[in-house]
Amino acid sequence: MIVVVVFATLFVFLMSRASGDPRTLYLSEYTTKADWDKWGEEMGLDRPIFVQYVTWLGKAVTGEFGTSLRDQIDAFDVIKARIPATLQLSGGALLFATIVGVPLGVLSAVRRGSFWDYAARIFSLGGQSVPGFWLGIMLILVFAVQLELLPVGRRGGIDHYILPSIALGWSSSAGFTRLIRSAMLQILDSEYIVFARAKGVNSRVIIWKHAFRNAVIVPLTFSGLLVASYITGTVVTETVFAWPGLGRLAVDAVFNNDFPVVTGVVLIFTLIYVVINLFVDIAYAVIDPRIRY
Repeated sequence: MIVVVVFATLFVFLMSRASGDPRTLYLSEYTTKADWDKWGEEMGLDRPIFVQYVTWLGKAVTGEFGTSLRDQIDAFDVIKARIPATLQLSGGALLFATIVGVPLGVLSAVRRGSFWDYAARIFSLGGQSVPGFWLGIMLILVFAVQLELLPVGRRGGIDHYILPSIALGWSSSAGFTRLIRSAMLQILDSEYIVFARAKGVNSRVIIWKHAFRNAVIVPLTFSGLLVASYITGTVVTETVFAWPGLGRLAVDAVFNNDFPVVTGVVLIFTLIYVVINLFVDIAYAVIDPRIRY
C-alpha cells in the first residue's frame, strides 16, 4: 500500500509539474521579476523537483496539501467540500447496480437457456460495452432535454441523482449480472443442490438460501472494488453531468494548473482505492473459511 501511494503521487506530481509553470497563469505580463521570484519561493518552485515532492509528501501526511492557486484557500478544505457529493453519487450508482444486476443474474442462471437468460446475457454484454460518457449524454438528451422528466446540471433532490447514478452504475450492473450468473450456475450444478432437489426442498429455498448464499462471495468482492472504482472513476460522469464532486474538481484543477489540488485529489483517490482493496482481501478470507492467505 505504501509503495502504491508513493509511486502514484510521485507520478502525478511529476506530470503536473511537466505541464508548465503555474505562475504564467496567475501572474500578468506586467509582473516584476521580484514578484515572480517571490511567488516561486512561496510555492517552492525554486527547489529541485524531488525536493518539492518530498516536502509536499511530508506535509500531506499531516493533512496539509498546500494552498489552492486558484481559490487561494487551503487545498484540503477545497477537496473536503467535494467529498460528500462524490460519496452520494457513488452510493446511488452502487444501489442501482445491485438492484438491477443481482436479480437479473439470478434469473438468468435459474432460467438457463430461456428468453430471460439470453436477454440478461445481451444486457451484460451491451452494458459493459457502452462508454459511460456516451450513455450519460444520451440520458441527458432523452430524459432531460426531450422528455423534460429529470433535471441535470446541479446537485439537489433525489431526482438529481437518478441520471448520473444510472450512467455511473450501468456498466457495473452488467458486471454483477455476469458474475452472479456464472457463480449461480456453478453452484446449481453442485451435488448438494441436486440432493436438495431430490429431497423435495422448495425451489425458492434452494435458490435463495442454499445457492445464492454460497454464490454471494463473488458479488461481495466485486462490490468492494466497485466502491473504490466509483469514487476514483467519477471523473467522466461528474464532468458530463456538471456534478460538484472530486472528479470534476480534479478536471478543473488540471485545466487551471492548480498543483496542490491535483496532487491532493490523487492522494485521496489512491488512499481510498488501496484501503478498500485491503478490506476486500480480508473480507474474502473471512467470508469463505477455505481461503487463507
